[in-house]
Amino acid sequence: MKELSLSELWYWFLLMAAVCYFIGCFNFAVLIAHIKHKDVRHIGSGNPGTMNMSREFGLKIGFLNFLLDACKGGVPAVISYFIFRNYVFSGTQVIISDFTRYFCGVFVIIGHIWPVTMKFKGGKGIASTLGLFWMNIACENPWFLLIGVFCLFGIVGFIALTEYGSMGSLAGVTGFSLWQGILFFLRYMGDLSQGPVIACFMMLLALNFLTWFAHRKNLIRLFAGEEHRTSVKKLSKGKRGMQNM
Repeated sequence: MKELSLSELWYWFLLMAAVCYFIGCFNFAVLIAHIKHKDVRHIGSGNPGTMNMSREFGLKIGFLNFLLDACKGGVPAVISYFIFRNYVFSGTQVIISDFTRYFCGVFVIIGHIWPVTMKFKGGKGIASTLGLFWMNIACENPWFLLIGVFCLFGIVGFIALTEYGSMGSLAGVTGFSLWQGILFFLRYMGDLSQGPVIACFMMLLALNFLTWFAHRKNLIRLFAGEEHRTSVKKLSKGKRGMQNM
């Protein structure tokens, strides 16, 4: 492993933050809806994300939107993993890619939720965050990619049983972050007080804060018993099925 100091990395961090933010600003829901001659921001809930796309256009379009958003969250982070996986922070054993892949993810999610290209009114970041965790955890072990698929199916199953889409999505984000947190803890248990290790955990906390904060109105409605139910069966029928709810 080669060592790199912060003085050698600061411009990389600045470049990654800027690039990932603008990647996050690109909204696939708006693009797909535009192809269908609609503006997703003015239909349904108005949220340019997977759930609203599923309600308006059906599960196939919603799933396509999910995959594209998931790749938007995961691919930039995985690229940073391959760039920095053979480097450690100077004076430590902390692998730089453990920090950069979630650093990239945080700025993609910030761009997705508050895109300058859409007057800072974007989506809620769930699909991109799930894709980020799924691909990043697979960097630890290729088998985790398959386990992640089952976890994603578990999230869908939870939503199908409870019909609480926001709660299932947030539980998935929290579950993935705990999984990654445990992996980091086992790797660096002897160095938990070091700054780079603390920074890795702070990135995981930041991702949870961003997604939970973006869903604050959903949570208020949920605790008030006013949250809209999400029927996976009716989502599969698109807007026609939702109108019969």
